[in-house]
Amino acid sequence: MPKPEILDPQGKAVAGALPRLGFGQFTSVRQGKRFELEVDGPVTPEVLAAAAEAAEQVLSNPVIEDVVRVAEDAADATAPSSTVVSEGPA
Repeated sequence: MPKPEILDPQGKAVAGALPRLGFGQFTSVRQGKRFELEVDGPVTPEVLAAAAEAAEQVLSNPVIEDVVRVAEDAADATAPSSTVVSEGPA
């Protein structure tokens, strides 16, 4: 992942597109070899399901990529906002 101080225009573009496509749960996106989607509050099963759907429909190219994992970032579990990680193949 890029360092936090590095600008992420692709992540910002994805963050702007997700609400327009019906995925309003996510407050920010960072994109590197994986996507990190932040939510306000806890990561519920519904949020994970929405992240998996967004990963399949928006964040990956199903012709050439697989979504490998969608999970809560355990290191972020106690923060006021939480992170959902969507990873493709390494």
